[in-house]
Amino acid sequence: MTNSGPADIARLKQAVMAAIDKRKDEIIAIGDDIFAHPELGYKEFRTADIVQQCFQGLSIPHRSGIAITGVKGWLKGRQSNARLAIMGELDSVLCPDHPFADPKTGAAHSCGHHGMIAGLCGVAMGLVDSGVMSELDGDIALMAVPAEEYVEIEYRAKLRREGKIQFLGGKQEFIALGELDDIDLAILVHMGTEDEEGHKVSVGGTSNGFVGKFIKFKGKEAHAGGAPHAGINALNAAMLGLMGIHAQRETLRDGDNIRIHPIVNKGGDLVNIIPADVRMETYVRGRAMDAVLDASRKVNRALRAGAMAVGADADIEEIPGYMPQISEERMTELFRANAIELLGEQAVKYGGHGTGSSDMGDITQIMPGIQPGVAGAGGVFHSKTFEMVDRYLAYVVQAKLMACTAIDLLANGAAEAVKIKQDYRPNYTKQSYLDMWASFFAE
Repeated sequence: MTNSGPADIARLKQAVMAAIDKRKDEIIAIGDDIFAHPELGYKEFRTADIVQQCFQGLSIPHRSGIAITGVKGWLKGRQSNARLAIMGELDSVLCPDHPFADPKTGAAHSCGHHGMIAGLCGVAMGLVDSGVMSELDGDIALMAVPAEEYVEIEYRAKLRREGKIQFLGGKQEFIALGELDDIDLAILVHMGTEDEEGHKVSVGGTSNGFVGKFIKFKGKEAHAGGAPHAGINALNAAMLGLMGIHAQRETLRDGDNIRIHPIVNKGGDLVNIIPADVRMETYVRGRAMDAVLDASRKVNRALRAGAMAVGADADIEEIPGYMPQISEERMTELFRANAIELLGEQAVKYGGHGTGSSDMGDITQIMPGIQPGVAGAGGVFHSKTFEMVDRYLAYVVQAKLMACTAIDLLANGAAEAVKIKQDYRPNYTKQSYLDMWASFFAE
């Protein structure tokens, strides 16, 4: 069997892009449908069904119900020299003021994830309809993954206590379940907005990781007017804990990009009763996991000190967050070259460091992966102003870029993918990754 040369790769790309364009109306309809019917993490049953219908219509073998709502389909190449995951996220964020918010749940796709699923289905359509898989030397796993947005944490923590999930993030759960054991590389494209310089695609870059915490300060109730001396004020404990966190900020190194942003979810029960049950929630974010865990310990000390100062107790429930995201350089360059070919060099930029977080970071810590951004949205993400301004770019062009990058990776004996896999030095194995989170819980 002879390997494909550069001319054949160009032909394969043209074939898959033409196939995607033939289905552009279907792809856009999928994105619009999901946009109008948002669902929150681990509850995305309707959205998952759309993915299954797409796979069934293309005769793609698949499994559903992974991590409650996840779907995984397989496309086989003529050889299986490498295995590439192309991912999309099923869930939405909470944004009850958004025009397309679910009136009952407050869910809204002001996160852009609806475009990910449209793109995932577009990739599936293009690869199957064009027949290019018969000329690729690797396999592709099409993964619709739940629960990227870190919302409804109490609900997810309950699922965890019930043994239904191990992690609050869907990709983390895929790792724990072994759904990535047979994967070598991963691609996920996030929706973005065009910047003032006209950039439509962002590649490369890094992002923060984080851990989460639920804190319950427990004091003693008493009449606030008649016998305040008989109580223990849990709200004062929380306030002292917040002051302790602020006192730690000068110990946090600028280069670690630490972000700590607590909120008080419950400040008491009645104004004339000394608060005995006060709840707080916070994230601790950072550029590297050792810095995150160091800052996390400092936060815990401050919270417990605040409780100790007034004689209250502080129960801290540790919540596994997401790991810092890194971008594999060669995969980034392949995606960038395809974006330049389609949109022109002036439309593509390199990303920097983002202080937000994604569970794609967990994937990139254990295998080569990228999460570029493709524009098409307007307004502010996670707000009521988020809107779609270019659905063809956000849904269809995104699918083309992922499919063309997959061809680059898996053509010619999957030489690019094999070389990337051989050269990559992951920060964690699957086991050391799971052990790291286990030790976090133990602490």
